[in-house]
Amino acid sequence: MRQSSSRSILIIILVAVLFSGWLAVSMRRQNALVVYCAHDLIFAEEILLEFEKQSGIKLVIVGDTEATKSLGLVQRLIREKEHSVCDVFWNNQTLGTMQLAEEDVLQPYKGSGYERIPKEYKDTAGRWVGFAGRLRVWIVNTDLSKLQGDELDALFQGNQSVDLSRYAIANPLYGTTLSHMSLYWNALGPESTQRWYQTLQDRGLQIVQGNATVKNLVAQGVCDAGWTDTDDYFVAKDDGYPVKMFPLYCMGETVCIPNSVAIIQGTQRLKEAQKLVDFLLSKETELKLAHSQARQIPLGPVDQSELPNEVKELAIWVKDSADITNPRVLQSRSECLEWLLKESSP
Repeated sequence: MRQSSSRSILIIILVAVLFSGWLAVSMRRQNALVVYCAHDLIFAEEILLEFEKQSGIKLVIVGDTEATKSLGLVQRLIREKEHSVCDVFWNNQTLGTMQLAEEDVLQPYKGSGYERIPKEYKDTAGRWVGFAGRLRVWIVNTDLSKLQGDELDALFQGNQSVDLSRYAIANPLYGTTLSHMSLYWNALGPESTQRWYQTLQDRGLQIVQGNATVKNLVAQGVCDAGWTDTDDYFVAKDDGYPVKMFPLYCMGETVCIPNSVAIIQGTQRLKEAQKLVDFLLSKETELKLAHSQARQIPLGPVDQSELPNEVKELAIWVKDSADITNPRVLQSRSECLEWLLKESSP
């Protein structure tokens, strides 16, 4: 496996954890609500600061790095289980949050936000709730490639000899690419998924730090196409790059990745944490994220006339999405992650 940067990334995790840990503990002394946030702060911070303004509740926001999206904070929360620093976790996907529920890290809560989200996007015990989804998509540089979505999908399947050195995906150890790989693992089984992924690398596929890096490589013409998320695609589109997107399919289904929010077991600021959870799960927040540059898709009920046209189109794709919150997919994530870590070890 050609992942020479894995050791450096693990060092980045350690440094980031040590620094953010010092910051959170320092701010805890100021009696603030500590929020670990794996979602891109360029989109999340405005929402959190609006909550702070409306509620008068002071927040400390601890972000994640692009290279280690969500995995770093999930691992940190497990390590901190007996002496938690965090009060609320805003994750940029669901499987890592589901792992935290299994590790008994999360505090159940069924408030007004929980009630408005459909059952397929939330934990029956109330330990976590999904909201504001993104889709996994192909991003294509239209100056370099005229391939359509089905042609791109076919290019990545089987044992073809076509060179993939002008195609890129984010390191599947982290973030939404790990969730995506977990769906393949669940559908195809370990051996077939391992062979398929190794074949992609043998054909020259670029494995890069994160979805934003994939977006940059394609937008700037270094790569023809790659896997990313809708929020990253729209950044490139809004910046005027010649890009187009197509939904990514896994075994005939699209891949919708909800955000998720959860309260951490042992919080000393439970009422404040509950207020933040309900705020994030509100119709107003989902609409604000839909109108943001990220164009995130509301998962709870909203007036369709209030949505941008681009988000209405994405919502159609969501109807065909895989069941990302299936417990079997969570088990596949654990197995897939264990294999990927072993493969990337020096």
